[in-house]
Amino acid sequence: MYKLLTDAARTLAPPRGDRHGPLPPLMLTLTAVTGLVDAVSYLALGHVFVANMTGNVVFLGFALAGAKGLSALASVVAMAAFLVGALVGGRLGTRFAAHRGRLLTIATALQVVLVAAAVVTAAATHGRVTTTVQYTLIVLLGLAMGQQNAVARRLGVPDLTTTVLTLTLTGLAADSAPAGGTAPRPGRRILSVLAMFLGALAGAALLLHAELALTLGLALVLLSVTSLVTQRLSASADAAWIRPQS
Repeated sequence: MYKLLTDAARTLAPPRGDRHGPLPPLMLTLTAVTGLVDAVSYLALGHVFVANMTGNVVFLGFALAGAKGLSALASVVAMAAFLVGALVGGRLGTRFAAHRGRLLTIATALQVVLVAAAVVTAAATHGRVTTTVQYTLIVLLGLAMGQQNAVARRLGVPDLTTTVLTLTLTGLAADSAPAGGTAPRPGRRILSVLAMFLGALAGAALLLHAELALTLGLALVLLSVTSLVTQRLSASADAAWIRPQS
């Protein structure tokens, strides 16, 4: 998988000197991780999201109104963990603002630690989600995804936020030729939607037919490979690793 992603990053990346270099395929991998992780949180942790905060705000409103099957506490804990993770990601973005490769390498390495802790937690209970396990996983995954979202924002690759698709889908329609637009980056936008869809599909399938730890383990593998590939590729002096000026 490491070689596959390395080759993909080199093959799918724009020509040398492009402002984003090999970042797009790496960000697409993180988008697939989002689909996997939100499949876990929604299907196994009590109908809550750890990456999609829009959904949590809505769920919180539903829960406070008395809707069954939703937990106001779970939504609040997920949002709090996400915000702390985003704070950490923002600090990393400030600390490593000069080099996007180092930023992504370190950020994904920290995510690896958090998701590894989630895998260990799930494996230790053999997939049995008690209240303690539920909130432990919500916190660990919320921290990881909040950090990822903040770092993706600092990386500044258009249409690849890795956790939100609303604006991406809006752009596909609003900027299309029928709408009178120039349809910029349609391929990247479509791939972003596809990556999250495939991540969610794989996550749901694994949860239905295998243990929770295996689903989280796949997310861990993708994050580990992304971190290693980024570290290797960013050792070059390619100008694409320097954050472009707005």
